[in-house]
Amino acid sequence: MKELKLSLSFEKTISNDVSVMVDALRASTSITIALDKYDKIIPALNKEEAKEIAIKEKGVLAGERTGTKINGFELGNSPIAIQNYRTDLKTLVLTTSNGTRILNEMNSKVLIGSLINSTAVGKACLKLANSHIDVVMAGVKGKFAIEDYLVSGDIINSITETFNHNKFKSLDISEYAQTAVLGSKDYKLVKKAIYNSKSSGRLKNLGYQEDIEFSLQKNITDNVGLYENKEIRKLDI
Repeated sequence: MKELKLSLSFEKTISNDVSVMVDALRASTSITIALDKYDKIIPALNKEEAKEIAIKEKGVLAGERTGTKINGFELGNSPIAIQNYRTDLKTLVLTTSNGTRILNEMNSKVLIGSLINSTAVGKACLKLANSHIDVVMAGVKGKFAIEDYLVSGDIINSITETFNHNKFKSLDISEYAQTAVLGSKDYKLVKKAIYNSKSSGRLKNLGYQEDIEFSLQKNITDNVGLYENKEIRKLDI
């Protein structure tokens, strides 16, 4: 048996094996909850590409820029709006400021991680991994975001708690990943820090306080999205 590496990165993955994209407010949460009603979610880099894909795939258009719903799209990047939207269409086309951009540059097996599916995504990582799990913080426009760091820490902790020695000899956790785990241990403090973050402040100013509260729920779903061949589908775990 071999050792399993577990690391934490910013924007770009350092693993060719398994990566987890974390954009806690709100893309990861929106994608995870959208898996309840859509067969697939197609990330798009920009609104023009999203429109083209939606026409070709007969999909629902969802997206935001600087937190605001893109004009002419059916939905923004609100997990609550996505959950409540009524449609018979089975494809969601999503473009966001950070999360979908990060996905486009990943070549490993990529899972979508959030607070609402932390335990499930941790288990999925261990099921899929061969040598290296890298949890990747999306950040905000190239800058560190505390919400992605703390949620990543919670996911990393979920991986360590479910790790067993049946498949791997040992678990090598980077010191960066270890610090994120330490920072995420107290759920009440995590919620407070994220709720008072700059990202939350921007969303509050736009009227999306309920989205923040929704995204701060812990382990309310077992949905895990797998990004493969430029689309996201629910992983059977």
